[in-house]
Amino acid sequence: MKRMLLLITLFFTLFSAHGQTIYSKTFGNKNNKPIIFIHGGPSGNAVQFEATTAPKLAERGFYVIVYDRRGEGRSADENAKITYNEAFDDLNELYKKYNLTKANLIGFSFGGLVTTLFSEKYPEKVNSIILVSALFNQQESYNHILSSVRKIYTEKGDTENLKKLAEVESLDKNSAKYRGGCFALASENGYFKVAKPDKEAVEIYQGYETGELYKSNIRNKKAPGLFYKNETRNNINVKPVLENLKKKGIRLYALYGKQDGIFSPSQMTGMKNLVGAQNFHFLDNCSHYLYADQQKAFLSSIEGWLK
Repeated sequence: MKRMLLLITLFFTLFSAHGQTIYSKTFGNKNNKPIIFIHGGPSGNAVQFEATTAPKLAERGFYVIVYDRRGEGRSADENAKITYNEAFDDLNELYKKYNLTKANLIGFSFGGLVTTLFSEKYPEKVNSIILVSALFNQQESYNHILSSVRKIYTEKGDTENLKKLAEVESLDKNSAKYRGGCFALASENGYFKVAKPDKEAVEIYQGYETGELYKSNIRNKKAPGLFYKNETRNNINVKPVLENLKKKGIRLYALYGKQDGIFSPSQMTGMKNLVGAQNFHFLDNCSHYLYADQQKAFLSSIEGWLK
């Protein structure tokens, strides 16, 4: 019965934001607490979360909204600038479309920066922020990636990759190439994946990769370059912003994976201290795509905090 109700209330739409078409989809009863999922990027989308987790989160009694930002994923727009202000405009249109006054925001990866800066500008629209594998101090993450990768290559005596590492280190730190180079090194060393995922996680990933929605995993390869060209806030630390939001009464929660290689132990300690021990969950056998790696723990955390 619960699943039938979920299917009845599931709604997909394309709405106009400043003349542009924005993809969005809802799950669950619109009278329940609203949660908006803000995906990673630039050059990301909400496809994986939509396919694997959004319906299950709705089953826990939430009204879940997913969408793809303008110029990313299924919200194609050749004229998109890929800036934070554009992202704010899209979110505001989403609020208007679904008649929301306040919502709980899940900021995933780069979406954590979008979430935090949106909340700074429109605190009256936010009940709580749930940071999920979210970036908050970009340069600290880049420094950690480079130093930890250097250790790996040095121990292996891998002179070829050490040269490649040095090339990335020499790049302008406020450039798309530097950001891309850091994340490429992280990916090559398995920083975004669990080495031995749980059985449940294996089934979730297999179901996603063989499902229909996987075909919608569209990525705009030009998006990172456009972001660094058009956005001045391109390598930032939003911890002070989060601290101010907490003082204003916005509830902060954080979920991170112990095997997510793009964050240092000191960063995780800092985040735990910022949001509070009760509002911080650090999940084992879990990397960047936390909602799939440890889905039950993810769902239970959200439900426990927001209900």
